[in-house]
Amino acid sequence: MIRPDIYFENVCPTLNMNIRSELYSVNEFTFAVAVILSAQATDKKVNEVTPALFKIAPTPDKMLELGLDELKKHIRVISFFNNKANNIIKLAAQLKDKTSNNLDYKFPQKYHNRCELMKLAGVGQKTANVIMNVLWNAPNIGVDTHVFRLSHRFGWTNEADNTPEKVEEKLLKFIPKKYHPIVNHVMVLHGRYTCKALRPNCANCPVQKWCNAKDKKM
Repeated sequence: MIRPDIYFENVCPTLNMNIRSELYSVNEFTFAVAVILSAQATDKKVNEVTPALFKIAPTPDKMLELGLDELKKHIRVISFFNNKANNIIKLAAQLKDKTSNNLDYKFPQKYHNRCELMKLAGVGQKTANVIMNVLWNAPNIGVDTHVFRLSHRFGWTNEADNTPEKVEEKLLKFIPKKYHPIVNHVMVLHGRYTCKALRPNCANCPVQKWCNAKDKKM
């Protein structure tokens, strides 16, 4: 098992730590929309549609003006686009207020709380964690497919930890608190480009000498 401190201290220098997410966005509202769109879809695919979408609908007001049918046309190549479009329009309606047409839109302070954030349409625990972690540096751990897979590959979690919620609970206890704000970012990029699901690039992995994963390619 790779110790968490060894993992983060060796993987972090190989990543661009100035980038907290590869999802394209222009403000806090559009980042939330991008995270909603990224569920069961790749960041690359989401980034193919969001620049054009956010050019015409970068705020809650503008998203409502765009409307459901036009939104669907913009995101139809994204998986589950019908459901995601419905949630995004509902989200825009929930966030509409006197500042909702500000191009530098920021979430009202009350939504800096995970429970309140999860009351918004399309925002589950994983989505809320990613939003809070990236936008406000909150020590939440968004458990996506990469974090889920790597935590099991490294032996940080076991078969009983079979949901994102269980994995997050285990990681928050197992990983030292000082690393919590960067867990999602580091594990996503490491899992996306090096510790891949089918063909892990172990030869170029900064922690390969400490790794004893069953599917290690060496």
